[in-house]
Amino acid sequence: MINASLDRCLSFVNSQSVPSAKAAAPVQVRRAVTISRQAGCGAVHVAEKLANYLQQQAPVPGVSWTIFDRELMDKVLADHKLPKYLAKFLPEDRASQIEDTLADIFGVHPPTHTMIKQTAETLLQLAELGGVILIGRAGNIVTSKLPHVLHVRLVAPLEDRIERICHDDHKTPDEARKFCLEEEQARARYLKTYFNADINDPLHYHLIINTSRVSPHHAAQLIADATLSLNS
Repeated sequence: MINASLDRCLSFVNSQSVPSAKAAAPVQVRRAVTISRQAGCGAVHVAEKLANYLQQQAPVPGVSWTIFDRELMDKVLADHKLPKYLAKFLPEDRASQIEDTLADIFGVHPPTHTMIKQTAETLLQLAELGGVILIGRAGNIVTSKLPHVLHVRLVAPLEDRIERICHDDHKTPDEARKFCLEEEQARARYLKTYFNADINDPLHYHLIINTSRVSPHHAAQLIADATLSLNS
């Protein structure tokens, strides 16, 4: 699974790095999207539809719009030549101060702040290339100064998110509720701890979309239209 994800990452980066055969062709405007999401909002479904929609509306020869969610972590490991087993430490807010202390003493894995920095570097590199949809990991904060990146927050009522997780992930309502609440706390803590930012601050986003009121299809269209209007 990790190898397959890494192959997709490297394929994207390589496609972006290939020089155009037509040097005189006009330079394509590169754009990117970051998606911050409450747990159970259907972010991946929206991102998949968004990638397809952008690919149709703004095709760039030889380049496909690519989603980086779990695959982002594979890219971080590859960029910084880190062993694959570190993937378990990379999800948002999974590493603790205790783990950091043990890492400092025994050299078991890089301290969390180092890994956060490396993740941010990879996010910036991908966003600067353009043609990417970056889900989570403070992508909107890391890329906030890049004018060609659109920032989106997906939200929905808790009960609707619980129902979606029960359906998609085959969890019980209690399991889904626990998952939602724990993920929300972890993601908020991640931004606050490492970036001193409030994940719920609307000023961090171009768009905030309630996926209980807007379908994934229409959400993708809204985001795509806003993305294509950047710098135009």
